[in-house]
Amino acid sequence: MGTGFSIFLRKTGTGLLGSSSPPEKPGLGDLPESCISSIFMYLDPPEICKLVQMNRAFRAASLADFVWESKLPSNYKFLVDKVLDHENLPKKEIYARLCQPNCFDAGTKEVWLDKSCGQVFLSISSKALRITGIDDRRYWSHIPTEESRFHTVAYLQQIWWVEALGELEFEFPPGSYSLYFRLQLGKTCPKRFGRRVCNVDQVHGWHIKPVRFQLSTSDGQHALSECYLHQQGSWVHYHVGDFVVIDNHKPMKIKFSMVQIDCTHTKGGLSLDSVLMYPSKFREKLI
Repeated sequence: MGTGFSIFLRKTGTGLLGSSSPPEKPGLGDLPESCISSIFMYLDPPEICKLVQMNRAFRAASLADFVWESKLPSNYKFLVDKVLDHENLPKKEIYARLCQPNCFDAGTKEVWLDKSCGQVFLSISSKALRITGIDDRRYWSHIPTEESRFHTVAYLQQIWWVEALGELEFEFPPGSYSLYFRLQLGKTCPKRFGRRVCNVDQVHGWHIKPVRFQLSTSDGQHALSECYLHQQGSWVHYHVGDFVVIDNHKPMKIKFSMVQIDCTHTKGGLSLDSVLMYPSKFREKLI
């Protein structure tokens, strides 16, 4: 009997004098997993990644599919079909893979998500564009460089008629997007003593007439801008215009161009890297 009574005292925390030890206070680890997952739906991915390091309950709650499906863009199934090999992945794994650059169309295009907000970004290589004279080495050539995400750019030595056309059919999430041409006046050369080198000897003709940039969409949107190219030796994002996506379940066809066809003078020394499509709110990052 004495043994049983002492066990009772240990379980209840009551001593012979009626004293009791204070009960343990509940901690974050005692929250129900479903409750933690519901909270995670209102947090950004970087915040979730910090919290999962606190304890096992948070880590387990972060694996719930509905948490990461709320972070994925509305067109994520289209992206999975287009760039991922496996369809039956956990939503967290899908988000992680889509945040990496994913190539499609024979490696001439890349799409990725911003890690902090899940917005869609897209880049199109110069090799995916229809460039007048690109097959004639007297005018254009493809040169390798580490300064392009596609590891190659189109370089113009000299020509009278500059025209680069492109198009894309893609299913974007609803929102406003901006389109840019990434250009450089000058030719990037191999580094010397670890320093960047850009040869501008062939740059000429861009100060006489402006370059015309245009875009149009399959639902009737149009944008046009003109700009003199004058900044030498560094990459510049030239803003073509903006377009708005309303229906996220219908692919949109976008046509875009860069033209300088005044044949009174030659133009040369231009590097054309890519065309980028970003959510408009990220425009300041490119300027």
